[in-house]
Amino acid sequence: MKPKSKAYFKFIFIFVIILSTIVAKSMGNTYAALAQMHFKSFFVEMIIFLPLIFILIGLIDFWLPRSVVEPHIGKDSKIIGSFWIILLAMLQAGPLYGAFPVAAILWKKGASVRNIFIYLGAFSTLKIPMLTFETSFLGWKFSLLRTVITLPIFVLIALALEYFLKSSNFSVKEVKL
Repeated sequence: MKPKSKAYFKFIFIFVIILSTIVAKSMGNTYAALAQMHFKSFFVEMIIFLPLIFILIGLIDFWLPRSVVEPHIGKDSKIIGSFWIILLAMLQAGPLYGAFPVAAILWKKGASVRNIFIYLGAFSTLKIPMLTFETSFLGWKFSLLRTVITLPIFVLIALALEYFLKSSNFSVKEVKL
């Protein structure tokens, strides 16, 4: 397939999904109305959140030189680098799709593969707003136990992925749009 035909296929697929939702809603299908409502709420969330994350990434890219990031969370950083990256992940807020652009800019600035994976794991489970919400509903014992169990698991997974990616000559190629 040519690259242009792949792009057309993606747009045709999206068009078919939208058209089928409209047809199903006009026929009185409640699932279509529910899908439309969820789509609208996620779309509004993304429109509000994504510009903020892109501003944050721009500021990190502009203000934070590689010479500052690399010694603290780079390849040679040991446990203190993992501590800094967990702290960064805990202090942020927002949905998980906001963590991926930050992880990409940290990678560009010289963060290690291990710390990128730890960041993504900590971001998904250890954000302070999420922990306070969890503690208020499930109690501090549950939150502490879940944190004590999940954090070492993320660190072990990150170490294993770093080992396997290092042995396979892993590299990230920048995509130009």
